[in-house]
Parts: sequence; C-alpha cells; structure tokens
Amino acid sequence: MNKLVLVKIFLRSFFIHTTLNFRRMQNMGFAMAVIPLVREWNMTQKDTAKFLTKHLQMFNTHPYFSASVVGSVIRLEEEQIKGIRINPSADAAAIKQVLAGPYAAIGDTFFWGALRPFAVIVSCVLAYMGYVLAPLAFLLLYTPAHILIRLKGFLEGYRRGKQGIEFIRVLDLPRIAVNIRWGSLIVLAGWAAFLLSSKENLSFVNLSGIVMKLAAIAAILVCLGLIKKRISQFYILYGAAIIFLLISMKDFLN
Repeated sequence: MNKLVLVKIFLRSFFIHTTLNFRRMQNMGFAMAVIPLVREWNMTQKDTAKFLTKHLQMFNTHPYFSASVVGSVIRLEEEQIKGIRINPSADAAAIKQVLAGPYAAIGDTFFWGALRPFAVIVSCVLAYMGYVLAPLAFLLLYTPAHILIRLKGFLEGYRRGKQGIEFIRVLDLPRIAVNIRWGSLIVLAGWAAFLLSSKENLSFVNLSGIVMKLAAIAAILVCLGLIKKRISQFYILYGAAIIFLLISMKDFLN
C-alpha cells in the first residue's frame, strides 16, 4: 500500500476516541480513520457505503491500542480486495471485535492502572520539591510509551494482519504494570520519609532519623501486607496519595 496512505491512516487513529458515543462507542472514529482506503482504492458509491457501514458497527477498545487494530484491519481489507484471502473466519470486522476486548483490558491495566499513576506521583513529588519542570517529567515518563505502542502496534498490525496481537503479547505489559506499581509504592515511601524529615513543625513527626527510616520501612511492609490480602494496588496508591494530601493540608492550615 502507498506509504502516504498508511501515514494518513495512522495519524487519523489518534482521533478515534474524540467521537466516543454511548451507542456504538468508537465506531465513528474508526470509520474516519480508514476513509483514506476508500480514496486509495477508488471505490464506487455502493462499495463505499458497504465498506463504511461495516466499520460503523459497535467498536470499543483502549485508544492507545486502536492503531494496532486499525493496522490489522486494513491489512485484511487489502488482502480481501486483492483476492489474496477468501476466509470468512478472518473477516476484518470479526477480527476487529476479537482484538478489541483483550487490547482494552491490557491498556486499562498498563496505562490507566500503572503508568499514568506512576508518572503523576513522580511529577507531584518533583513539583513539591520545587522543580518547575515537573510537568515535563510527566510527559517524558508517559508519552514515549503510548507513542511507541501506537506506532509499533500499527506497523506490526499491518505487517502481520490478524497475528498483529503477537507484538502486544510479547511485550507482556501486565507483568510490567505490576513492576511499575511497585515502583510507585517505593516512590511514595520515599516521599513519606522526605515529608517526615522536612516537616519539623508537625507535632506527630518530631522523630529521630532512625525512627523516620523505620517508619518508611513500616509503610512499605504495610503495603506488602495489603497486597498479600488481595487489596488492589490501585487502592493502595490512591489511599497513600490522599493521606499525603491531608498531611500537606494540615501543614498549610498551621
């Protein structure tokens, strides 16, 4: 396929989530992303209507993985229109629905549940310490990952067709998400130790250096205990953030 057409489709995939609707979710954005195929293949009005109607059906996945789905779909559509493949089980519309669910689950776990909270925590710590470029730290931690997933996922989806999911599977993002959450807990523990050592005017933290370090270790052990009791790391992270916020507010009021 013309490389310029692929670039246009990839760039359009960034806007799939902008037309989110409660009836068919991301269907309008997906159809908008594949419109360059209509122009590239010079479809008749009837074929265009049939093509767009197929891709205006219900579709919903994680927005960062939508490019990977688009890549696989346009590959299958290209094979079908060229007569390379005649296999109903590998129909583009069916593959689109098959990939949407797993991609949504993986994306929510990795980006919403791990990477974004980690980037926010690090940025908040830097902002609290007075670094003006703290927002830039968030962008540097968060942006490269989703750009890579979008671009590489799109290219691998187009190259492998229905096997494009192998690229995402090899990344093993759920395992990485667990490690990132542990990193978030470590950063929060370090931040707690910093707060204890720097806020001498708080009545309940007038402790020696050794005791403060022990308190930080105890906080980590408490988090480990909560995790072993199958309490979501998501709740632990946000619970710790609320506690630190309350401590900061008490200091501000005093």
